[in-house]
Amino acid sequence: MSVVLGYDESPGSVRALRVAIEVAATFGEKLVLVYGAAPPGPTGEEYRAHYEAIRQAGRTGLERAVASAEAAEVPTTVEVIDLSPAQALIEAASRHDARVIVVGSWGESPMRGALLGSTPHKLLHLSTVPVLCVPTEI
Repeated sequence: MSVVLGYDESPGSVRALRVAIEVAATFGEKLVLVYGAAPPGPTGEEYRAHYEAIRQAGRTGLERAVASAEAAEVPTTVEVIDLSPAQALIEAASRHDARVIVVGSWGESPMRGALLGSTPHKLLHLSTVPVLCVPTEI
């Protein structure tokens, strides 16, 4: 089994990283760090430039998260997946037999999340794996 974390260096995901490391360490599970890198737009040179920029941003952020997990002696796997964040997390959770998916929140109101389609909101409705939504520190 594993603990899957959606990580993008946002304030919510930074706090969620700490919680995910604690959960993985407690259960002796590996931590799967996931960055959903769905590229914008369908075609053209702009598409390719955005696609590579998004993937590089994800890889850079995940490297920092790996360092935090390794400091806590939690084994990690890193995945940059070409899907929206929610779909990337669901797909990774399925492949890695996840015990839980951990995500951070931005402190959005439930109405805003429902209207704009926040990743935690989508996961709560689509995931067959338990979802742990960690609030941003205030």
